[in-house]
Amino acid sequence: MARILIIDDDELICRSLSLVARQKGYEATSAYTLGEGLKKATTEPFDVVFLDVNMPDGNGLDFLSKLPDLPSSPEIIIITGYGDPHGAELAIKCGAWDYLEKGASVKEISLSLFRALQYREQKQVGSATNNAAVLKRDGIVGNSACLKECLELVAQAAISDSSVLITGETGTGKELFARAVHQNSLRSNKAFVVVDCAALAENLIEGMLFGHEKGAFTNADHAREGLINQANGGTLFLDEIGEMPLSLQKVFLRVLQEHRYRPLGSNRELESDFRLVAATNRNLDEMVKSERFRLDLLFRISTFVIELPNLRECSEDIEVMARYHSDRICEHYGIPAKEFSPDFLKMLAAYSWPGNIRELVNTLERTIAAARFELILFPKHLPMHLRIEVTKTTMKREAPSQQPAEHSGSNNLPHLHELRDSIYSDAEKKYLHDLMALTDNNVAEACRVSGLSPSRFYALLKKQGIQLQH
Repeated sequence: MARILIIDDDELICRSLSLVARQKGYEATSAYTLGEGLKKATTEPFDVVFLDVNMPDGNGLDFLSKLPDLPSSPEIIIITGYGDPHGAELAIKCGAWDYLEKGASVKEISLSLFRALQYREQKQVGSATNNAAVLKRDGIVGNSACLKECLELVAQAAISDSSVLITGETGTGKELFARAVHQNSLRSNKAFVVVDCAALAENLIEGMLFGHEKGAFTNADHAREGLINQANGGTLFLDEIGEMPLSLQKVFLRVLQEHRYRPLGSNRELESDFRLVAATNRNLDEMVKSERFRLDLLFRISTFVIELPNLRECSEDIEVMARYHSDRICEHYGIPAKEFSPDFLKMLAAYSWPGNIRELVNTLERTIAAARFELILFPKHLPMHLRIEVTKTTMKREAPSQQPAEHSGSNNLPHLHELRDSIYSDAEKKYLHDLMALTDNNVAEACRVSGLSPSRFYALLKKQGIQLQH
């Protein structure tokens, strides 16, 4: 018998949903606060949780991320008294099965519940019969929730031949995830061919991709095989695809559709059975709007989209990442593994890492070189600029708070991305509070002023523990 948990402070709603569940032969239990609901969900197994948004002790959307990690991993159906498109987007991104308004009919609620249970049963059967090897994740270190979500997408993408688009800030490990898709696919025994679109001149990239015949252009004194042909049977990884010239985008779109291409200077077409994985740190949707990237090509490359978090969002992984890369660096140089002092780890955790994992690795290499044969790493071994920034941030936190200056209008607030590399958690939180005050808690206006997408905006609110006032 399926077990349903209803978390809502409205007793009438709890009774109504319980009645719907019991009429279908399910067992239903209610909780009237988030705390009570979490306690029940932690100690008892449930298949589906109905979760209200506005609760006496918090926001259901903030609570949402805790539920999938419970032992029974229940499916979540958000049910709220008011419709909020941005809240619905966040709920779905956090793994909710559905997002319903309380005015929904009994038929709609029953159908959503039935489909959630049907999906859950199918998923459990699939897990029980899946004897596949553990996901290969060479070089991908960490166990945070945001990293696990990305790895789940890697596993889903690996079992198909569909195109994959990996997005994220510079240094977040896009090529590592591209290799993970390849290594876990049926093409893993074939070539993984990397093309850095940002590193090739516009007049060279076409020849590199398609190859050329002897005499196709000046200095072409011999024929050359293209990278697309080298990727035949394997994976073609286009790094920084946002840098691909518009003129080549149209040509490559046809190649992607038909898997046929013509080398430069040749009168015959060749075939290549490659699987495309692309990556970019650019906002391709914005590039489409400004006509710098083709919409039809964007559709073709983004069957699967894996959006990598920055290191600040996965801060709980910093210690295990530092341990992994430190050991690897020490092994490379043939020196004993380093130990970390508590203050050293504390400083790593306090830094904002604008360069993400790449900056962390470079910092560790420089730090280990500075320590030489000393066995324990202390903050003194870290680069000076990092120590200064962390120290200044700590002093800001300890300084008496000042009243926020008067603002004449919302346009006085800069875009958050302009500050991201130089501010830390306290400044980010103050920015969000000021932003919501200036825009009167209007999410759409706040996103316009800050330059954030709705999903990113809600994620930052959640990270800082800020609840919207309605």
